[in-house]
Amino acid sequence: MSTLNTPIHITVMYSPAPRVVHERLLSLSAGVTVMQALQQSGLLAECPEIDLSQPDVFTVCIWGKKTTPTHVLRDLDRIEIFRPLTVDPKVARRERFQKQGTSRAGLFSKRRAGAKPGY
Repeated sequence: MSTLNTPIHITVMYSPAPRVVHERLLSLSAGVTVMQALQQSGLLAECPEIDLSQPDVFTVCIWGKKTTPTHVLRDLDRIEIFRPLTVDPKVARRERFQKQGTSRAGLFSKRRAGAKPGY
């Protein structure tokens, strides 16, 4: 049995905004590259903001590990396109913490009766 004629199954994922996910399940011929899979998914045409020529803005990964557009895919690979962060995660966490207040947040939510705040 030839492995070139065996179809491989690929998932392509992209999230243009929080809580919005575009997912494409593809069945492609063996030997297809990341760029070919992205073109066949139709995601690049549907989301014109994706510009893979700027690797510092959009990152392409397979299962969370950076890859190149010429990487040859294997069966059950998941291609993920990461958009740039709009907020630094540390800043967002700090703002959430301040908004919640120390009485309800994380380590300080359960304290002994009569204990000082933060202990």
